[in-house]
Amino acid sequence: MKKVLVSDNLGEIGIEMFRQAEGIEVDVRTGLDPEALKAIIGDYDALVIRSATKVTADLLAAAKRLKVVGRAGIGLDNVDIPAATKRGVVVMNTPGGNVITTAEHAIAMMMALSRNIPDATISLREGRWEKKKLQGRELYNKVLGVIGFGKIGSIVADRARGLKMQVICYDPFVTPDRIEKAGFESVTLDELYARADYITLHVPKLKDTLGMINKDAFAKMKDGVMLINCARGGLVVESDLADAIASGKVAGAALDVYETEPPGDHPLFKLSRVIGTPHLGASTKEAQTNVAVAVAEQIIAFLQTGTIINAVNAPSVTGELLGKLGPYLSIGEQIGNLQAQLVCGPVQTVTIEYAGDFKGLDLSPVTIAVLKGLLTKEVKDDVNFVNALAIAKDRGIKVAETTSVETDIYLSLITVTVETTEMRNTVAGTLFGKNDPRVVRINDFRLELIPCGHLALIYNQDKPGAIGSIGSTLGKHGVNIDQMQVGQDAAGEHNIIFMKTSAPIPPEALADIRSLPLVQSITPLEFAETIGSARPAGCRD
Repeated sequence: MKKVLVSDNLGEIGIEMFRQAEGIEVDVRTGLDPEALKAIIGDYDALVIRSATKVTADLLAAAKRLKVVGRAGIGLDNVDIPAATKRGVVVMNTPGGNVITTAEHAIAMMMALSRNIPDATISLREGRWEKKKLQGRELYNKVLGVIGFGKIGSIVADRARGLKMQVICYDPFVTPDRIEKAGFESVTLDELYARADYITLHVPKLKDTLGMINKDAFAKMKDGVMLINCARGGLVVESDLADAIASGKVAGAALDVYETEPPGDHPLFKLSRVIGTPHLGASTKEAQTNVAVAVAEQIIAFLQTGTIINAVNAPSVTGELLGKLGPYLSIGEQIGNLQAQLVCGPVQTVTIEYAGDFKGLDLSPVTIAVLKGLLTKEVKDDVNFVNALAIAKDRGIKVAETTSVETDIYLSLITVTVETTEMRNTVAGTLFGKNDPRVVRINDFRLELIPCGHLALIYNQDKPGAIGSIGSTLGKHGVNIDQMQVGQDAAGEHNIIFMKTSAPIPPEALADIRSLPLVQSITPLEFAETIGSARPAGCRD
């Protein structure tokens, strides 16, 4: 009997599906504190969560039987995915269940803010009739700036078009052609700030988006702008927003998400031009039914047949095929991950060349692994092994595959070329032995890179003292170099250096290295864990 623990509130229809499933026993125990959950998690094969339960490395260490975590919803900020992957725990979400309801909530918040509906309701309840004081503004013909043209952002844009708003969109990972084909205007971020009467956020919480709406961004915005955030807490620096509202730069804000949730006695809510809801973007009856059914179907299929659906860290293949494809999936995803960190601009084409002996395997899951690695940096939890190809298509990315039996010195070689609006970049990888992945080429440079841990890519002039100056600079900042590999371009004028460090290189050390006279650039790189292959030799925590 397989045991499922539901630790957060889940629609009753989903719980009933577990009860009716053959060979599955379900327990519903919501509201447990971390220690109580840790004490019982070892008895379960599957864990079903929403946003309240924190699936930490510590919890996973106690989950000796756990095979799968299912999130009823999209966001996985509360799951330590690398730790789950290390332990072979599949992490699934339900990315399609609540996109419409979240988009509708953003529109509702924009309307409520514009027409002072919350304040008007309070005023009436307190016996006042304040028509003049509560005068609002129309949405008709106003400019709406949509930051993030993914599933939710594109729906918001479409609904706003129906309201006869002028919609402009910014997304650095979507080609302008794709946005324009959908009937909207593609603009730069600065242009959006300058023109928009309303700005709505629909981007994931990443290093590049954390705190993106700050005092510098507000300074570039149109006077009297209104801000809507129904995406993720932390995208907006809340203290800067409070200052912008107090100064009159921002006329109002509608927030559904916060830096800390629940926000408690928040200073923003002492301002009359701020309205808020307690993270209700996905809280409709329809959405909760959709995600409850989806997560139950996915967990049941996994426990009964081993079928993987909507996993963010494993492909949708059988266990037998996963065993054979695992090493290739790993190197494919890591090549995509590396490309995402190296290229600039919206991706237009991805060409994958398979050369050598792949033992007759169907390599289409490897192509999907490459795309997942490439797209995860942009769309984070929304991309998985099921929808990676569809997301690439939605973003206007052309994907091509070629196969040949010939290769130079490797038994098998996977070469991925990515072209963006700004550049073209090639990365190739292979396996050493049966399952030890290596990156062996970046553009014209040949090397042997173990794709794991904390690394840095450095381009420098091939002159005496260059490498020594880099090493001494890192030493000054207390950074230990575990490994270093040096390659050379065909002309012999430039080096490419890959170094592995025991911890990420701090920003001040990166700045000092960039200022060295013989260094052209330094790019810090991080590689995620992948399911399906052994940890590469030489890779350690």
